[in-house]
Amino acid sequence: MKAVVLENPCSAQELHISEIPVPKVRPGWVLVKIKAFGINRSEIFTRQGDSPSVRLPRIIGIECVGEIADPSDSFFLEGQRVVSLMGGLGREFDGSYAEYALIPATQVYPVKNDMDWETLAAVPEMYYTAYASTIDVLDLKEDDVLLIRGGTSSVGLAALQLAKSIGATVVSTSRSKSKFDLLKQHGADFVVTDDEHINAQLHSIFPNGVDKVLELVGTATLKSSLSMLAEKGILCMTGILGGEWVMENFEPMVDIPSGRYFTQFDSGANFKERLLTDLFDHIARYDIEVPIAQVFTLNDIRQAHLLMESNRANGKIVVINPE
Repeated sequence: MKAVVLENPCSAQELHISEIPVPKVRPGWVLVKIKAFGINRSEIFTRQGDSPSVRLPRIIGIECVGEIADPSDSFFLEGQRVVSLMGGLGREFDGSYAEYALIPATQVYPVKNDMDWETLAAVPEMYYTAYASTIDVLDLKEDDVLLIRGGTSSVGLAALQLAKSIGATVVSTSRSKSKFDLLKQHGADFVVTDDEHINAQLHSIFPNGVDKVLELVGTATLKSSLSMLAEKGILCMTGILGGEWVMENFEPMVDIPSGRYFTQFDSGANFKERLLTDLFDHIARYDIEVPIAQVFTLNDIRQAHLLMESNRANGKIVVINPE
């Protein structure tokens, strides 16, 4: 089978396709014929050597959609449509950048919808992260004002759609004014420039602050985001689009305003199958249109990574395996 085997940290241009054997099925694991998968920023970090827990060589890729090729001793049926995401996929064991993947049966989830493979592949990690962060962790309600820091990221756009579907008021940020129209087209009620004047911009619209903040930029903007919360407001830190993983000079007693709350969501450590089922129901109920930036084939994996690195995607980057 074709697969992208990461032998050593490398640039996008150094990624290449290898021919390797199809994995042999063993008890407790199922063989999935991969139809498509989404590209994620964490895979860029792994490719660059910034994921020290990932031992190489490794087929990377933390999510996929496809069909059961061999159910082994599981309850799945051959040909059944499934998705898989996180839980060690592409990190502790070989992942989705291939034509087949051997995955623990407990980490494969049946899909009961008729989405085409490209659209389905854009949903799992992107929308699950957005849905769990906003609807579950932040407990977003219709009368809430939500600030999405990093609004033009794929998760930011998904969170915007989900928040608007329940009637919440959304403020999205972008560093580039050229992307304001994109955010407004996706339903943002207000768009502000993510620069040194963002606090003043936001407080001119909401003098008392916002009810909820989805922090996708990360440590680089966390302090200012915390200062934008209204009394009893909640900030959920979900992403690291900019800055370092470890934050220096952070004093919780100073930087977390009194009466405000700071939490986080890690899609790998906090996966709930119930939320994945609820997510697909939500997408269908509210007729949400999944934004896809561009579709590549596995042979074009270099171009897919270059597009992700460019920060110009404005939607999910999807890779398909042609029949």
